[in-house]
Amino acid sequence: MEINGRKLWVESAGPDNGPVVIFLHHGLGAIRSWKEQFGFFSTAGFHVMAYDRWGHGKSASRTDWSMPNFEQDLADLEAILGKLGHKRASLVGHSDGGTIAMHHAMNHPEQVTRLVLVAAHIYIEPKMNTGIQSIKHQFESDHRFRRQMRRVHADNSEPLFWGWFNNWSDPSILDWDMRPEISQISCPTLVVQGLEDEHATPQHARDIAGSIPEANLWLVPGAGHMLPQDHPEEFNHRILQFLEQMLVLQTQP
Repeated sequence: MEINGRKLWVESAGPDNGPVVIFLHHGLGAIRSWKEQFGFFSTAGFHVMAYDRWGHGKSASRTDWSMPNFEQDLADLEAILGKLGHKRASLVGHSDGGTIAMHHAMNHPEQVTRLVLVAAHIYIEPKMNTGIQSIKHQFESDHRFRRQMRRVHADNSEPLFWGWFNNWSDPSILDWDMRPEISQISCPTLVVQGLEDEHATPQHARDIAGSIPEANLWLVPGAGHMLPQDHPEEFNHRILQFLEQMLVLQTQP
């Protein structure tokens, strides 16, 4: 799909008249990160959509990145919703995708039905820096990790990794904090994080849930940062419970 002058790879499934759910992948992820969710939620009656963000997967290459405010990614999400004619959608965002989902819910509250934030970030904490440095070491020393990155992102692999790393490790963003802003979010919200998350403490998720009015919090024992991929059955059923109210509303006269 041509979006803001660049090609983005977009996939969808499920009934055309079903409630729309958009899955937003994590920082080094792509559409395939949601392979355990696509079939499950489309079979449950949702019209599901995901896309490789600019610079990821099969989408156009990229050299300019905009963490932690994600201005360019937000412009793409807004354009995709407009082009597809989706006036309202639920957003399920993982890690960076969760931060993008929060920004969009603040900017366009009329468009967001429900919000699921999985291991999202709203400030920089020491554990996040430790996790980022660990992934850098893995990228530089583990040929299997680099091969997997190449398999998912092809020629985007190298610029994606260094763009992601350099932006999130930039000392100028150490004072970034979204807590005052996300109090504006008004839609039903579920905050999810594994208790063994390698990039954030449980307090980070508590702070997100505590800052968004009436948000629900689910801290998952034994789960790490890649909860949707590592524990798909538990994740899918819990998220379905949260989203099912949309199906009820959709079928009411």
